[in-house]
Amino acid sequence: MSSPEIASLSWGQMKVQGSTTTYKDCKVWPGGSRAWDWRETGTEVPPSTVEYLKKHGIDVRVLQTEAAVKEYNALAAQGVRVGGVFHSTC
Repeated sequence: MSSPEIASLSWGQMKVQGSTTTYKDCKVWPGGSRAWDWRETGTEVPPSTVEYLKKHGIDVRVLQTEAAVKEYNALAAQGVRVGGVFHSTC
């Protein structure tokens, strides 16, 4: 399964390739996407999460939203199985 590209990003709105939903914030992974309620986890990535992922051989990048979407889409276009959590109002 491939990672869907982020089709568009503007303040408060994101569209993901293959989805009819317009998201404010979203989680994207190989084969899908869903809305993300940042109140579940906050908007900061805890250092413990980054450490856990790296320990398991997963490359982690924490970037500002526009830069994150650009990086995510570049990797997805190369066929890399990539996931992301995006907050469109930061």
